[in-house]
Amino acid sequence: MDYIRAFIVGGVICIIGQLLMDGTKLTPAHVLVLFVTSGVILTALGLYEPIVDFGGAGATVPLPGFGYALAKGAIKATKAKGILGAFTGGVSATAGGVAAAIFFGYLMSVLFTPKTKK
Repeated sequence: MDYIRAFIVGGVICIIGQLLMDGTKLTPAHVLVLFVTSGVILTALGLYEPIVDFGGAGATVPLPGFGYALAKGAIKATKAKGILGAFTGGVSATAGGVAAAIFFGYLMSVLFTPKTKK
């Protein structure tokens, strides 16, 4: 049942993104920023936690999940370290994912030769 709920939640998030790109003049970069920002805002308002509880990885893997991780890290660090934690918590909470993205992106660029468009 966990897989089905994750698939449904992740699918709904992807449908929203696709509808935004197809129905408006938003570029994929705009949708990326919108999704991360909406994840932060929904987490700050306490609305994203129930979605994560229901959908699991379907809610944490897509881009709003990155915003969720940033906000949760900042909130947790603020409670532990005060105002300085608001600036450092989000970075430390997402450092592993960012480092993995950079590493694997570099690895793919070394292993594969990109082809130019004609």
